[in-house]
Amino acid sequence: MTDMIPQDRVLIFDTTLRDGEQSPGATMTHDEKLEIAEMLDDMGVDIIEAGFPIASEGDFRAVSEIAKRSKNAVICGLARANLKDIDRSWEAVKHSKRPRIHTFIGTSPLHRQIPNLTMDEMAERIHDTVTHARNLCDNVQWSPMDATRTEWDYLKRVVEIAIKAGASTINIPDTVGYTAPEESADLIRRLIAEVPGADAIIFATHCHNDLGLATANSLAAVAGGARQIECTINGLGERAGNTALEEVVMALRTRHDIMPWSTEVDTTKIMAISRRVATVSGFPVQFNKAIVGKNAFAHESGIHQDGMLKNRENFEIMRPEDIGLAESSLPLGKHSGRAALRDKLKNLGFDLADNQLKDVFVRFKELADRKKEVFDDDIIALMRISEDAAHDRLQLKSLAVACGTGGPAEATIVMEIDGEEKTATMQGDGPVDASFKAVRALHASDSQLQLYQVHAVTEGTDAQATVSVRLEEGGNIATGQSADTDTVVASVKAYIHALNRLLVRRGKLGQDIKEINYRDMG
Repeated sequence: MTDMIPQDRVLIFDTTLRDGEQSPGATMTHDEKLEIAEMLDDMGVDIIEAGFPIASEGDFRAVSEIAKRSKNAVICGLARANLKDIDRSWEAVKHSKRPRIHTFIGTSPLHRQIPNLTMDEMAERIHDTVTHARNLCDNVQWSPMDATRTEWDYLKRVVEIAIKAGASTINIPDTVGYTAPEESADLIRRLIAEVPGADAIIFATHCHNDLGLATANSLAAVAGGARQIECTINGLGERAGNTALEEVVMALRTRHDIMPWSTEVDTTKIMAISRRVATVSGFPVQFNKAIVGKNAFAHESGIHQDGMLKNRENFEIMRPEDIGLAESSLPLGKHSGRAALRDKLKNLGFDLADNQLKDVFVRFKELADRKKEVFDDDIIALMRISEDAAHDRLQLKSLAVACGTGGPAEATIVMEIDGEEKTATMQGDGPVDASFKAVRALHASDSQLQLYQVHAVTEGTDAQATVSVRLEEGGNIATGQSADTDTVVASVKAYIHALNRLLVRRGKLGQDIKEINYRDMG
């Protein structure tokens, strides 16, 4: 109910684990989902949409475990407008101290054609399904998918039906990123003014970034009366992504003078979770991304640098420390010990257990032997290396490459496949092409390379390269990442990482885990 929270308070509903994970190639493992959920809970997110329980047995188990472990946040499960989905969602979230069922149906003319329902038939289904959810759980959220393209009179009608049936939160999704700020604010404002009972519930906004307006539309909706923003870490999500949590939270904090609303999010934990989501999803953050991008607090222009030296406020509207970004200190080297590395990792937002630190320390020493100085970004790149590598079916043992201007490149690779070492030598158009062909010679795959990206982590010829590889096979998409001072080695490791992820997904299908094809609510 709206009287349960102050009017100047905005609830943050994070859907990184549900809508964010639907971004092609961003599938997370069970343990990664639990880790991200714990980080979200610790940073003060109000509601965590932990998944879509009926989508698969794996999704159900993840939502159930997150519900059991949650300390403060409401744990929410998504359900389509049918009783089976809603029952499955309740079974998953009922273990939470504060459970929520979120059910939805597409209400726009285009989306009504999907279940082939008339307006009256859909209205009846909304009443029946929301009522059923409310009988199971006293915290029910309902969403009219593609609300911003739904006829006004019909949208008012179905919102009223959902409220009367017991929904305590009404979410208004801009499913395809179609709306604009003024329209977004007006839509919420009119619903509150014209729908009976609207003043007694919470309105939420869920925006996509197809036109680059997700953050602006979400903040406009709050100005119109919405008191819940649905968002994801790093703006991860379908197509162009969702509203970015870090953007709306920092906008409300930085411009509190004109947007007098607040959240309970601990902003100093933003960078840590941003980096972790980038790692587990395989989606690196673009350098010029607002708030969390590598260049967000970088200043190269002479005028800017001069102004910064005189007063940081000349060109910084936020402090790096406000989002948990520590000032770069002295780099580490090959003589640095475990304690120094632990302290550095803690400053960068990584709090590791002893066994995790042991593994990272070995990789750090290997890197330090090849680099004179190991900078913060080098350490962050180390953390992106697959933590499950020891259990992967495909592992790189060694790589030798011969290339130059005189002819085709040649790569000889030794891999361990299911515990057995195998060797292959292949030629190709450059060292990366030859190396990838050698991998395929040892492990046959029908996967197609959709993305190959290389970024230098730091400056200099000894800089680490971070490589991202995205593969598609039979409708399954997997992204692999790795880092190394040798770009070819990083490329092969990333390629093998993606292949291992495809094997995991293929294995799930082989165990008859039923994946349900569904259209997301936004």
